[in-house]
This record gives sequence, structure tokens and C-alpha cells, in this order.
Amino acid sequence: MLSNKKTREEWALASAGLQDAYTDFILSRQAILCSEQTIKWYGYTAGNFIGWLKENNVGHPAEIQARHVRLFLAELVGKGLKDSSVNGYARSIKTLLKFLHAEGYTPIETKFSMPAVAKKRLPIITAEELRHILASTGLRDTALIMLLVDSGLRRAELCALNWEDIDLENGAIQVHRGKGGKARIVVIGAKTRRALLRYRRTIEAKHNSPVIQTRDGFRVTFGGLRSILLRISKRTGIHITPHALRRTFATLSLRAGMNPLHLQGLLGHSSLEMTNHYVQMLDDDLQVAHRTFGPIDNHL
Repeated sequence: MLSNKKTREEWALASAGLQDAYTDFILSRQAILCSEQTIKWYGYTAGNFIGWLKENNVGHPAEIQARHVRLFLAELVGKGLKDSSVNGYARSIKTLLKFLHAEGYTPIETKFSMPAVAKKRLPIITAEELRHILASTGLRDTALIMLLVDSGLRRAELCALNWEDIDLENGAIQVHRGKGGKARIVVIGAKTRRALLRYRRTIEAKHNSPVIQTRDGFRVTFGGLRSILLRISKRTGIHITPHALRRTFATLSLRAGMNPLHLQGLLGHSSLEMTNHYVQMLDDDLQVAHRTFGPIDNHL
């Protein structure tokens, strides 16, 4: 009897339509507590792939082939998407296809080659540029910039931060829900704490109040943060994004001698390999390193 029931369930899954399988996939991301941003990302990327499959007469998950993925990704390239964006779509589709096979929607897992991403030296903000930026900002924006550069917080982590999460005496900040839902502690120095104290005196700062606030005392949203940084960028002529400030934290910390394993913990990365994407050795660093450690000049 169990065998017959299992057979009926397997048949039902195998005959399920694309939309049902896609809905189940999104629900599964919610069930494993993916962040709202991650779920939106899957909804956009995997959802676009599902829509493309329907337009190309693919009605069931079991009909998906590697060539469909290749054609879809090739269309994205043809539309001028950056290699990193195409790779992001591919990662989303790969997760979707793994789910479809694991849940019995497809008899085998559809596999395909991941598109390459060119390795680029992403810019950081130099110490001189930081001084120029901070000379142009008021109390809130000074605290904001210093907080991001000194802690390596992500955009979402900064926007979610409340005053009760910051211990201004010892500089510890509790991140309750980082990427992947992971909690961690980050640290800020004395200068950043003083900047936060000066800013806090000018606003209503209860324990559960947001740290970075609008003029009306509301929590700054992602869009609001983007607008703040865009205004500073236009004023200073320096391109500033939350990610650039996070890269700056990682690179300047390493230059100052921080252990990469400690940096990994502060960034909230699950592996050192992820940290290495942020930690860039610039040309000047390589020249200094060779002058210091080059075998011919230093040992012969």
C-alpha cells in the first residue's frame, strides 16, 4: 500500500506544472529562513527563467534541459548584462534545478557549466579620500561613513541597527541577522564611537530606536541610504557605495596587519575564500611587498 502511495506521489510530482514547482521552490526558501532580500532575488532571477521556459513551450520541470539554461543565459549576454549578473542568474537557476531533483520533480539533476566572471580589481576608498569625504559631511553622515568603514557592516545590517545593539563603552556591535541569518559581533574604534555619541545627542535615541535615522526620526531604508551616499558622492566627486566602504574596511584592515581569519569573522564570511574576494592587494602593496621580501634584493 505504501508503495502504491509513493508511486502516486512520484507521478504527481513528475506531472506537476512549472508554476507549481516554482511556487514550491520559493516556499522552500522561506521555510529555511532565507532573508527577504534573498527571496526577492530568487523570485526575480529564477522567476524570469521560469517565464522564459513557458514562452519556449516547456511546461513541466522534467522537460528542462541544459540547452534551455544555455539559451537563456546567452540571451542575457545578448541584452548586455554584465558577466557578474549573468553568473548570478546561473547560480539561482542551479539552486532551483538542485531543488527540483531533490524534491522529485525531475528524474535527474539538470547540470550545466557555470559562466565565468572576469576577475576585476574593484576600487576602494583611500585614506586621503576618506578624510576628504568626512570633511564634507554633517554629524549623521560622518557617523554613517565612519561606522561602515570601521566595522565592515553590510547595507542591510546597517539599516537594521538599533542603539541597543551598540556597546559604546567597549565598541562591540551585535549583528542579530547577517547574511544567511547568521549573528555575529563586529567592533568599532574610539573615533567612530565618539562620532556616534556626537550624532546621538542630536536625535531621539531610545534603546530600540534606529541608529541611522531620517530627519523625521524614521529608520533609513536601502533607498534612503543610496540617496545619502549619492549626495556625498556628487559633493566630493568620489564614488561611494556600501559595498565600496565594506571593501575599504577589508583592504585597509589587512594592510594594517589584521589576521585574515579575524577579518573573516568580522566580515561574517563562512569561508576564507569569500574573504579573499574583498581583500585586494593593490599594485603599490605588491611593490612594497617585493621591496621588503624580494629574495634577490634582500638575501643576496
